[in-house]
Amino acid sequence: MSPTARNALIFALLALVLAATRLHHFAVVPDASWAVFFLGGFYLRAQARWAFPALMALAVVVDWAVITGQGLSFWQHYCVSPAYWCLIGAYLLLWGGGAWAAQRAPTLDLTTAGRVAAALLVSGAACHLVAQGSFYWISASVADPTFAGWWKNYSDWLPAYLGSMALYVAIAAAVHAGVAQVSAAGALQRDRSA
Repeated sequence: MSPTARNALIFALLALVLAATRLHHFAVVPDASWAVFFLGGFYLRAQARWAFPALMALAVVVDWAVITGQGLSFWQHYCVSPAYWCLIGAYLLLWGGGAWAAQRAPTLDLTTAGRVAAALLVSGAACHLVAQGSFYWISASVADPTFAGWWKNYSDWLPAYLGSMALYVAIAAAVHAGVAQVSAAGALQRDRSA
């Protein structure tokens, strides 16, 4: 498969997962947005100029579809405050975490897994800081914001978001390892038959 075809396939898969889980069509399946942007940075870092804005636009379109599909006005919804636009920076942090991990992931081994886990934790915590912090402090949804209230909200929600992100990244890592093994076996078979 050519690099262009590979990148298009990865982008299409990420977009499909983003749309399917952000729509909340499958109620028991958690939103994969954080993992999608992290994995986008990992696999599509060289295509960031078009891939990141396209995934960001898709996220906004899905949010618009969900909100207006409930008969509500997108611009009047409590989630769409000036803080909503801070998601761009929050998701860029995830993209950067994935790109950082990819640059330091030459092989499939425990060291690489540790680097990916560290990048996931740091970029996820930073994303949550921007996304949740901007919503808490900028939106009108919190009547009397306090540092203690913000910290409780941040620390209460962070484990769930990181857990969902880690689950999806682990699934992607397993698929990545499987594809790498199949590719290596195919290359070995071609070498033997040559």
